[in-house]
Amino acid sequence: MQFDPNELEHTAIYKLLTGAVIPRPIGWISSISEDGINNLAPFSYFNAVGDDPPHVMFAAGRSNHRNNDTLENVLATKQFVVNMVTEELTEKMNITAQSVPSEVDEFELAGVTPLASLKVKPFRVKESPITFECELVHHYFLENHKNGGACIFIGRILMMHFDDSVLEENYKIDLNHYKPVARLAGANYAKLGELFSIKRG
Repeated sequence: MQFDPNELEHTAIYKLLTGAVIPRPIGWISSISEDGINNLAPFSYFNAVGDDPPHVMFAAGRSNHRNNDTLENVLATKQFVVNMVTEELTEKMNITAQSVPSEVDEFELAGVTPLASLKVKPFRVKESPITFECELVHHYFLENHKNGGACIFIGRILMMHFDDSVLEENYKIDLNHYKPVARLAGANYAKLGELFSIKRG
């Protein structure tokens, strides 16, 4: 079958896109409001976009044409932290995916520990083995949307934090200890399955 996005309902587009583009890494984004209220929320429209210098991106949806707390905070402070999600943190991450009032601190809601960052104001999740302190360098609002669209954020990584347990020699990551989790469609997530290698020609 063929689908013209202009002729589909938004829910159909979402199901097709998130079901096809898998697995997706999860950026568990922590931010802070201008009033000092912590925010923590997961985003699976997320990835690394370059290493010279290192940058990441994530997209925050605008449901019913309204900005969520993460979007508001990052636009206001120009800072955020990416906390990578592991198998042990999946349930706590899922708690922060719910919609709650702006005055709610999701660190407290999920029962995770806020840890001071070195170069930005938003806190890191202490329990996450890999975190990136980021400074916003660019954002772009998607145009011609039906339900509010989304805002794409690109941030430069100012500081990287890696727990010793996930590091091997020569800056390689020990996947057996890292145990990252990826987003699929609906309520589904994925762990690392069978790995295979192909050398470049």
